[in-house]
Amino acid sequence: MFSQLTPEESASRMWTAAGRDSSCVLLEILALQREEKKLKAKYEESKQVLESMQQREEDLHKNIKEIQDLHLSFDMYHKDEEANRVIEKAEQERKRVLQKEAEIGRLKEQFAKLTEEKQELEHQVKRHSVYRDLMEQLLKITKFEDVAALTDHLESLLHFRCQLSERESKAQEQADEQRKALLTLEQQHNLLLLQRNNQLSQLQTELEKTRSEGLIWEKKWNNIQETATKKTLKLGQIKMSILNLYEMTGGQIGGEEGVDVNDTEKQLEQVKQFFEDQTDIVQQYQPHSQRRNNDQGKRKSKKPTNKEM
Repeated sequence: MFSQLTPEESASRMWTAAGRDSSCVLLEILALQREEKKLKAKYEESKQVLESMQQREEDLHKNIKEIQDLHLSFDMYHKDEEANRVIEKAEQERKRVLQKEAEIGRLKEQFAKLTEEKQELEHQVKRHSVYRDLMEQLLKITKFEDVAALTDHLESLLHFRCQLSERESKAQEQADEQRKALLTLEQQHNLLLLQRNNQLSQLQTELEKTRSEGLIWEKKWNNIQETATKKTLKLGQIKMSILNLYEMTGGQIGGEEGVDVNDTEKQLEQVKQFFEDQTDIVQQYQPHSQRRNNDQGKRKSKKPTNKEM
């Protein structure tokens, strides 16, 4: 039954059965294995360096001993200059030895620290050996050739899961940013809508005011038109009356000798002239005393002008 499963299906079922904790432990085991390899390589390198330093220290001590023996064998009176050079060289060698000893001490401390870390890692590997056994058991029910192949496949799955988690985090961040941008746009839209509503309210107030003023001016215009109509009608009546008087006095309308029907001023002048002519005719046939009384009455009724005053 298990032999028919592909590596991907077997690994998928293994992850489903083991759960998130098992995947984390396996990942930790893989990391510990890689760290153990690095520490072993570093340990071997440090060990070689330490052995080289120890050999170098022994050689330096041997050289110092030879130099000291040589210095004692020299004649202090005849070879002071050579002895000084040897002493100076010995002092330099001594300083180098001290430096190397300090380096050796540091390497020893580092080696002790690495040894402690190695022991801790070995303890962790031993503690998690049950998971290694689990991987060996899983290897039996899958088509992987060895634990390394299964480990590589699990690492690829874990890497893929990490990528998915990162993508999910980025998508969530983008969604949060878009949500914030949408909220900002909504706030701007609400503010703009409020401003437009205020402007609309002001325009409606101005429109009502304009309508009210328009009604007032319309009423005034109607009054003006009504007054103009009345005055036009009155003027027409006056013209008709003048025209009637003009015709009654024998005036003619149209023709070469007649007056135009719309020429009211000439009609009025002829009517006035007619009345003056008739008045003169009447005065000619009145008695002299009555005419004198009429003249006196006219003078009394006549108002004084500015020159007379």
